[in-house]
Parts: sequence; C-alpha cells; structure tokens
Amino acid sequence: MAPRLVRLALRRVLREVRHVRPIPFGRASGLVRDVYRQLERDFGMLAPPVALHSPSPPVLAASWAMLRESLVAAGETGRADREVVASLVSQANSCPYCVEVHGMALSSLGRSSEASAIAAGLAVSDPLAGELSPAARAELTAVAFTFHYLNRVVSVFLGPSPLPSTVPDSARAKAKAVLGRFLRPGEGATPGEALELVPAGSRDFSWAAGNPFVEDAFARAAAVFGSLAVPSAAREVVTRELSTWDGSPPGLSRSWAAAAGDPVVRLALVVAKAPYQVDDALVAAAGLDDRELVELVGWASFAAAAHCVSLTPSRI
Repeated sequence: MAPRLVRLALRRVLREVRHVRPIPFGRASGLVRDVYRQLERDFGMLAPPVALHSPSPPVLAASWAMLRESLVAAGETGRADREVVASLVSQANSCPYCVEVHGMALSSLGRSSEASAIAAGLAVSDPLAGELSPAARAELTAVAFTFHYLNRVVSVFLGPSPLPSTVPDSARAKAKAVLGRFLRPGEGATPGEALELVPAGSRDFSWAAGNPFVEDAFARAAAVFGSLAVPSAAREVVTRELSTWDGSPPGLSRSWAAAAGDPVVRLALVVAKAPYQVDDALVAAAGLDDRELVELVGWASFAAAAHCVSLTPSRI
C-alpha cells in the first residue's frame, strides 16, 4: 500500500472522472467503504477505474471482485505475466489509460521493454499463447475478461492518462516514474477475500474451472450484472449484435450504430463494440442519472467481455 500522504493525494484523482460523481473516500459507507478499504489495501490506491462505479455499490463490488481475483490475488501465474495480458488487451481495445497504468506496473516489475513495445503497438510474447495448465489459463483468461470490461468503462468515464490533467507535459515522465514506484505490485493477495462483498451466483464459467476463486468471482459478478435494471431494448440489441460479432473494430465512423435509434440503446451498443467511439454527446443524449449510467455501461461492458473471451484465443 502507498504511504498515507500519497494515498490521500491519489484519492483526489477521482476528480478526473467524467459524467458521474464517484463517492469520495471520506463519505463512503457500507459496501462502498468496504470495497474502498480493500481496494487501497490490495491494489495500492483508490483506483479510479474501480471507484467510478461507486454510484452503484453492487457494480462497484462486482468490478473489484473481478479485478482482485484475476490480477491481484495469488495463483499459479505471476503478476508480470498478468500485467502483460492486461496491457495487450488494453492496447487492442485502444485504451491508452490502461496501457499507461499497466505499463507502469510492468516497468516496476522489471519488464519495461515489454511495456514500451506494447505501448508502441509492437508484438510481444502473449502469456495466453501455447500450452498452459487449467489454473494458469483460468487466471490469464480472467485478466483478459476483466480488461475487456475495464477498457470499455475507462473509455467512457476517464481520459487518456491516469495522471491528472493538471500535470504539465514536461513533468509527466517524472510523475509516472514516481507513481510507478509507489504502485509497484507486491506479493499476491490472499485469494477469495473479495467474494464476501458480492452475493453468490450460479452461472457456469467453464474457462475458469482451473481456479475456483476466479470461477466464483465471475459467477458472482455475472449475477450482479444480470440483475441490473437495464432497458430490455438495450439488452436485446446488444445481445443480438454481439452474437454475430467477430471482435473486429467497426471502424472510425459511428454510422454502423445509427440504426439503433434510441440514445440509450445506441450508447450501450457503442460501449460494447467500439468504446473508443463514445463521446460526451453520446453520453449526454442518453439522459441517464449517475447510477443508471454506471449500470448501463457496466452491463454492456460485461456482455462484451464475456463474448470476447468466448472467441478464439488469438482474439483474446
């Protein structure tokens, strides 16, 4: 965990969140407080990609459970390989924020050459390729799933960098180096401790069977996302569109989503298939309050992530 003064400073980064107002650490209570405390303890900071979910406490807990039990908890695979998977997925999804964050983590683990290569769009060895034990494949696939989810959420609610917009360009390299030292991943956290924050679920994730904590975390998260009050039209359109989608980016134009008509449906569809195309106008047109927006974006992101990991390994 980062020193107290650093933690206090990092909490202020929540001001960079767009479209919704996350609950500040000092005003958190109940489930939000419990997630925030575990997040700072195990991840090292009140990470905005997780904390921004706080207008919907159940989604906050589900998103943290996915991240903790895939990336942070101890298992058969090492943190560096997990960070490589997180970075590769983030690069493929055009999420510069996540590429930068996990590049810093990789660099702090002595893998700076891979971090630089991924950021530049160059090929590196994918830990998910080749023969893996069931436990190793479950853990790394869980990381891929989590970042297919988080990349979409981050594209909606955060900017292109984890550093505050007030940091001048001349100071960004030094700021990244300092932040990377404080946030260097430590030993893997005890598996399963996030599960108590999320109600039990029953969905079968066969790809996760090699790690029971991962399987349980994603079953619980699926139950949360499945229970959200997402408009039926959005569910139907996104589910139908994902059923025939091969994971390829639809391109720079957003004309492919115009037929959706309803602004809420259109937002959910773009989040699922091309989150890099989400802009302020698209979010504003949906006219949702903070909780509704977090839950719609979260549901569409989870549905898309589940679809992405069902594709061939080369698409993960």
